[in-house]
Amino acid sequence: MRDLLPPAVAVAVAGPADFTGELLPAERACLGERAVESRRRDFTAGRVCARRAMTDLGLPAVAVPSADDRSPVWPAGVVGTITHTKGYAAAAAARADEIRSVGMDAEQHKILDAGVLRLICLSEELDRCARLPAGISWPALVFSAKETVYKVWHPVVGTWLDFHHAHIEIDPDAGSWTARIVPKKIEEARQKVDDPPDVVTGRFALADGLVRTAAVLPRR
Repeated sequence: MRDLLPPAVAVAVAGPADFTGELLPAERACLGERAVESRRRDFTAGRVCARRAMTDLGLPAVAVPSADDRSPVWPAGVVGTITHTKGYAAAAAARADEIRSVGMDAEQHKILDAGVLRLICLSEELDRCARLPAGISWPALVFSAKETVYKVWHPVVGTWLDFHHAHIEIDPDAGSWTARIVPKKIEEARQKVDDPPDVVTGRFALADGLVRTAAVLPRR
C-alpha cells in the first residue's frame, strides 16, 4: 500500500498484534459491547494503524471515532482513510493543507459472482475487463477502485456515491486506474461544494491474494 500513495501520505499496515491492540475511549464507545469478534479485530487494527499514521506525520495519536455511517472521523487538519479485509488492515493519513482527500481499499482477489457483478460494474466496464490480460479478476479491481473513489469523494462532498456513479478504466501496464464521476452526480455535488472531484486517478497492486487500490485528491 505504501507504494500506491505519494510521500505526503503516511501509511501504516497492521501487524498481527495490532488486531488485539488498545482502543482509546472514544473509539471503544463507537465499537460498542455487542460487536462480533471479527468486527472488533478489524476495527481495532484500523484505529491502531490510523494513530500510527498520524504519529508518522509528527501529529498526536488522537482517537479516530466513527460517524453514524461508520466512516472514520479524523481530527481537524487531518485527512485519512482506513481499510480492512480478512487478515489485512491498513490506514493512511495526511495533512489537510497538503492533501484534499485520500482513499484506499483492500479486497480479496477472487472471481465475483454474477449478482455482485451487476451491482458493481457497468456493462462497458465488464466489456473492458474482458479485453484485459487473463489470469486476474479485473472486476474485483473495479470493485476496490470504486470503494477507494467513495472514500475520496465522501469527505469532500458529504454525499453517497453509488457503484454506478463512477466509471473505471484500468491501465494494467501502468498499474493505474481512472474513475470518471457521472455528470448528474457532479451537478448535485456543486450544490454543496464549489469544486467536486469529477475525475479520480489512482494506482493498484495485486499480491498475496489481495487487490489493493489507493488515490489522493491533491490541493489545487
